Amino acid sequence: MTLKPVRSVAALLLLAAADLTLRGRVSGAERFDPKTASFALAFHGEMSAYRDVAVIAAPRASVVFDAIGGAPGPFAATTDAGVLVQRRLRRWKWTAPDHPGLYLVTFKGPGAKDEIAVHAFVTVPATAIRNGLLNGYRIGEYPAAPRNGSAVYAPPSGFIEVTKDNEDTRVSPHFRLKQFVCKEDATKQYPKYLVLQERLPLKLEMVLERVNAMGFDAATLHVMSAYRTPYYNHAIGDVKYSMHQWGSAADIYVEAHDHDRMDDLNHDGRVDAADAKVLYDQIELLLARPENRRLQGGMGFYPATTAHPPFVHVDVRGTAARWQG
Repeated sequence: MTLKPVRSVAALLLLAAADLTLRGRVSGAERFDPKTASFALAFHGEMSAYRDVAVIAAPRASVVFDAIGGAPGPFAATTDAGVLVQRRLRRWKWTAPDHPGLYLVTFKGPGAKDEIAVHAFVTVPATAIRNGLLNGYRIGEYPAAPRNGSAVYAPPSGFIEVTKDNEDTRVSPHFRLKQFVCKEDATKQYPKYLVLQERLPLKLEMVLERVNAMGFDAATLHVMSAYRTPYYNHAIGDVKYSMHQWGSAADIYVEAHDHDRMDDLNHDGRVDAADAKVLYDQIELLLARPENRRLQGGMGFYPATTAHPPFVHVDVRGTAARWQG
């Protein structure tokens, strides 16, 4: 597929006007609950105040958590496995268990109900892959050399194991682990494996809140495609270094009424690429805000085909890239 650069000249005034319109609109934003605490957790270079958050760690790896903001008073933290040690007033170090799996670390602020649940996924080491298979699940081969030597494209060191028991785990308040599984494997075979960057659900939560501010009462976004194994990515003919393979990307559309297609975002009576462009433009507005710059990445919008509705690709590569599919 040929990708054409998006022309944004002369669009800034229109986008600014749309932003002002949204701020004044009585909409689903009044009903939407972002589910945040009064404090935030900082970890792995991320910061999140969401009451559910995902952390990915290798076996026996340590994660340092800092509680930021919130009311004065004592904080508390507990875990169901691993070793949790308080290092200072609002800092803890959690050392993951030896065994891969899903674990819980809970942080409580001074308020009785003010807490954040950290869903800690301890990964299966990539060294367990044999002939492109991980416990019978086809992964394929990652590129031998990272693109331009960037660590962003280094092969993953481990994979989250997805089971029937953990697939409904929230990786953020409005997104679940199963939404990020490679779409090649829609079978009932378990376990499945995936890679997920902790920053991606945080970006999707930002987008979802904006969608509700636009007046669409959406409980989540439709994640059409997130993680792709290198095997599947090659099979569908995508580019060699697609960010999907590193758990950094998601192809999304708005589906507030569960009808398996993009909603009519511009209210013109049609569902087409123009609706994807509306979503694209709103995300661009969000990324222009200083507080959201850490969520910068690639973004492109695509028309519908016989296989899928129009959608927007977003990723968290850390640098801006824009295109039209």
